[in-house]
Amino acid sequence: MFGKILYISDNVAHVQNLNMGDETTDLMNLHVVFESNDQRILGEITEINSDVIKIRFLGEYQGNNYINGVLRKPLLSSTIRVINTQELIALVGEYSKDSFILGQSAIYKQFTVCPNINDLFSNHLCIFGNSGSGKSCGVSRIIQNIFENKYAAAKNANFFFFDAYGEYKNAFSKLQEVNSDYSYKFITTNPQEESDERLAIPVNLLTLDDYALLLQANTHTQLPILEKTLKLAKIFATDSEESHQYKNHLIAKALIAILFSSETTAQKKNEIFTIIETCHTPEFNFDTTIQGLGYTRSFSECFEIDSNGYFGESVLITEYILSFVNEDLENLEPDPHAFYTLKDYSKALEFCLIGEGFLHNDTLVDEASILRVRINTIANGVVGTYFVGDKYVSNTEFIDNLKSLNNRKAQIININLEDIDDVYAKVIVKIFSKFLFEYAKGLKNRASMPFHLFLEEAHRYIQKDSDTFLLGYNIFDRIAKEGRKYGVILDIISQRPVEISETVIAQCSNFLIFKMTHPLDIKYIEEMLPNMSTDVIEKLKTLQPGTCVAFGTAFKIPMICRLEMPNPTPYSSSCDVSNCWHQNISVADNTSASAEQIPMVNSSSEFNDNIIPISSMQDVSTSNS
Repeated sequence: MFGKILYISDNVAHVQNLNMGDETTDLMNLHVVFESNDQRILGEITEINSDVIKIRFLGEYQGNNYINGVLRKPLLSSTIRVINTQELIALVGEYSKDSFILGQSAIYKQFTVCPNINDLFSNHLCIFGNSGSGKSCGVSRIIQNIFENKYAAAKNANFFFFDAYGEYKNAFSKLQEVNSDYSYKFITTNPQEESDERLAIPVNLLTLDDYALLLQANTHTQLPILEKTLKLAKIFATDSEESHQYKNHLIAKALIAILFSSETTAQKKNEIFTIIETCHTPEFNFDTTIQGLGYTRSFSECFEIDSNGYFGESVLITEYILSFVNEDLENLEPDPHAFYTLKDYSKALEFCLIGEGFLHNDTLVDEASILRVRINTIANGVVGTYFVGDKYVSNTEFIDNLKSLNNRKAQIININLEDIDDVYAKVIVKIFSKFLFEYAKGLKNRASMPFHLFLEEAHRYIQKDSDTFLLGYNIFDRIAKEGRKYGVILDIISQRPVEISETVIAQCSNFLIFKMTHPLDIKYIEEMLPNMSTDVIEKLKTLQPGTCVAFGTAFKIPMICRLEMPNPTPYSSSCDVSNCWHQNISVADNTSASAEQIPMVNSSSEFNDNIIPISSMQDVSTSNS
């Protein structure tokens, strides 16, 4: 089969082809070993001609270990042979408590690929592929294989799925049947079953940065407004005498500023009434009784304009307003355990906007008006119902509750975002990610509780946003750079890698690439993989559903791997159009049909039928010891 080495150019050996038969076609992508004395160099067949076989060097064996990369080329007198079982096991891995079954090798079909858990899951992971290429089924199968490991139970796993379409509930809902120690938690905006939990984010945990994202702030001048509003919301939340006095102090200062301005009396009256309409207390409202010497006036009566064009009770009202000015209240600090609602924050914003510096500054008024509209829209809309403020919750309490279910540890927490607009879904994912990151950073023993954040349709969330310009950081960029040391790992699932932040992609160490056809995505992947052969890159365009190219620090060499169909499957199958067209379903029946009643394409067709069952795969893996 293999003759002598004719010559070596760059990283390729040109070897004499002694086999002129048809079976030479089966050699493509096969791995061979150049052996001489104590040297064993691994190569991959990349091209077969009638007289020459081209073999690209990949790495070197040292004892039973494989080391990627070649420092010295093989001798021209080296013996060339097909890789043996022991050498292949060093590449594909062994099934054990420290590894899991990824899938079947597409080239060596009697072997399964078993990456080391630490090598794959202690670093950021990217899972790319076109729609219908098998990403969701592949991810489901991977997670199922992890929890079905017969050597060890992943009882302390923390997998957070940010589910863009509600796909994964069906795949993981029976997790407890695998092991009674396992639990699955489903959090959604629209609970349908008793076990579903409604999405609820404590408002008191939101910081200035969170409000800037939630209200889509885009200028630095908006940040002081949001910061002052946050302080006021916390002060007013206590409903104490001091907070009440502070409200009156803010209103009084705003009214005094108007009274002593150079505006006309009519303009002053209009502005004062506008303030009282939006910000009022028992002491400052249109019907408040003002006591004079032997007579009383209502607040609104004090601003009646006389025949000379002045306020008829200017002295009385000015003295009344000044009695509420208390500069000592400016140093009032909020209760760190205060809790409030988004509507309270919206009200606090109104008090913030009557302060000095806003009333006659058109630029600030315009910037603040945008924020006012947005917070009112959110607080009074559906999105506002996902933010709760009925009690104080610390970040530690929130995360501890998030990863538990009925006083049991939940290994998979599935957060369904399919009913949320992309703009707010991205913010919610960022908020959750920041909470988890801060929790992990606060652990006494660093990286003692790893969190894996699976971001379905990650190109919706991990974008080249203006967060860094506005806030000085982007939470996904920060997690990509720093998360590994704290055990916060990103697992990115996307159809369009070119739309994802380059900073995040650059920090990813492992990749599972399913079928991809877009030329920009193909080029992007090729540039990331200097050691990937052109043949494998071309295979990305024609991979069967459920088959991926796996490479990175968890894999000795890039591998084409065929994953088994998950059981149960996620809700990711294509619609069975033919059945939908031909079935006799009335309009009334159709509207009341459950998800299970809707005809779907047989999900087993999504993956290639020629796949070894998981039980058989495990048996083959154990023989690789």
